[in-house]
Amino acid sequence: MAETHGLVERLEKAVIRLESLFSGSHRSGGMECDAINGVNGSIAPYVEAFDRLLNGCVAEFLRYSKILEGDVKTHAEMVRAAFQAQRSFLVLASQCQEPQENEVAMLLKPISEKIQEIQNFRERNRGSKMFNHLSAVSESIPALGWIAVVSHGPCLSPPPPPPPPGPPPIFDTEAMKDEGTAFRSALFAQLNQGEAITKGLRHVSDDQKTHKNPSLRAQCPPIPSPTKSHTPSPTSPKSSPQQSHAPVLELEGKKWRVEYQEDKNDLVITNTELKQVAYIFKCNKSTLQIKGKINSITIDNCKKFGLVFDNVVGIVEVINSRDIQIQVMGKVPTISINKTEGCHIYLSEESLDCEIVSAKSSEMNILIPQDGDYKEFPVPEQFKTAWDGSKLVTEPAEIMG
Repeated sequence: MAETHGLVERLEKAVIRLESLFSGSHRSGGMECDAINGVNGSIAPYVEAFDRLLNGCVAEFLRYSKILEGDVKTHAEMVRAAFQAQRSFLVLASQCQEPQENEVAMLLKPISEKIQEIQNFRERNRGSKMFNHLSAVSESIPALGWIAVVSHGPCLSPPPPPPPPGPPPIFDTEAMKDEGTAFRSALFAQLNQGEAITKGLRHVSDDQKTHKNPSLRAQCPPIPSPTKSHTPSPTSPKSSPQQSHAPVLELEGKKWRVEYQEDKNDLVITNTELKQVAYIFKCNKSTLQIKGKINSITIDNCKKFGLVFDNVVGIVEVINSRDIQIQVMGKVPTISINKTEGCHIYLSEESLDCEIVSAKSSEMNILIPQDGDYKEFPVPEQFKTAWDGSKLVTEPAEIMG
């Protein structure tokens, strides 16, 4: 991570130099490449600096990964491809005029795809013995998104969304299996004794039986009726009253915090920036509008909540929520729905290429604009999986109209 931080600092300096050169050059209407900055086809200084990085710590990382073989080697090859994709971008930037907005997104797409490929490989190999190593690499690789973070143009897209949470706790299943097997063996051994199982029981005489000795019954305390209320003992836990929180809508660093809003339908966030994120937590019966373009939005533990936003360049996440409505006015590449009951997403014409990722959720509907209105399409909740002779094939269990 220290090396990555140093890399970002060096590359930031290179980008500042690049931007100053761009600002001094004449901006053309397209991606016309010529001899700018006095380069005339030679390698720019910041590309040379990037090459020194590739031939240094990156090459060392690849060399050791190759020795380890297996998943580590495969993962390292993906990292090598990601760095090569970024070098290609830097070379192009050193030789061409500043591109238009739609061209920048296209040029950055190979880097973004390589980063996503590295993170997906980690998710597909959670059972790998080298999973911790794969996690360290996949959680560090978004540093290649420094190009989007330190450039000042509004058209640049940010790095991919943060990696998913770490793996669940590892249980010693073998030890638990052995303990369970031993317990069941002992239990069945006792049951298989038949009539001999009663030999270990102590004989109780008539004078020790309460139904035959009234004096013993008088000594026993009365058993309280389950239907009658009784005062709890001092040791009984007391239910604490529900704690109330003050509503929050503020910018904290780069994060917009929207928390504990109740029955508020006029919440608005303006003056947004590309590097900012929004985190919406435990808001009920409220509506929020976010204007401008920001990095990402997270809705967590909300009920009957509505969100309207212009543009998100990363991801919109809905987690542990219920009855959520989202309307996209501009563009968003990905919307993730996890552990949520009821989520309706209204897409715009610009956002029809948005990917919807869902897990452990129900009552999800995507509304597509058609002829001035919206047509509703439900998201499948049940799937069927079958073996086709070579692999597992999964498809929706019902035909979605």
